Amino acid sequence: MKISTTFRLLSPLFLLLGASIALAEPKYTAAGELVAPMDYREWVFLTSGVNMNYSDTPIGMDHEMVDNVFVDPASWQAFKKTGRWPEGTMFVKEGRVGTSKGSINKTGVFQTEERFDLEVHVLDSKRFKTGSGFFVNEADQPAKVLPTSASCYACHTSHGAVQKTFVQFYPTAKPIAVKAGTFDKSK
Repeated sequence: MKISTTFRLLSPLFLLLGASIALAEPKYTAAGELVAPMDYREWVFLTSGVNMNYSDTPIGMDHEMVDNVFVDPASWQAFKKTGRWPEGTMFVKEGRVGTSKGSINKTGVFQTEERFDLEVHVLDSKRFKTGSGFFVNEADQPAKVLPTSASCYACHTSHGAVQKTFVQFYPTAKPIAVKAGTFDKSK
């Protein structure tokens, strides 16, 4: 029996016994590109947003957009205890095409199976000078870290309520951070 199979079989027992869960460590190619974590849909769901835009400029899309945000389970467990994300935390923002036309739906927007993009935010002060790196994985291909001139760095620095992350949009995480005193209310 392989170690990974053994771990999968025993992990529920470890959870019951209070053992910690290992961080989902980012995997990089030899060229330093991030390999998209394909099991992210099994991670902890933090939030969903519809047609969110952080700019005064209209997006100009011909479809609705639904974003889903996930975090690796071990980082979530640590955050619940401290109100801070541990080094190595990975967030995945999955963009899906939304629509209002389908099946029995009369109003509202639902997400389709068509994935628009996959953005990954990795907290790693040893690898990244800014303390984190942002990646956009297209078609599940490895992605280069975005340059620090990309708007996501400045936006997360200016508006991230906890450690440059948008906890203000995570309804289960925000109260934890507020209680822990790690939430920046000015964001």
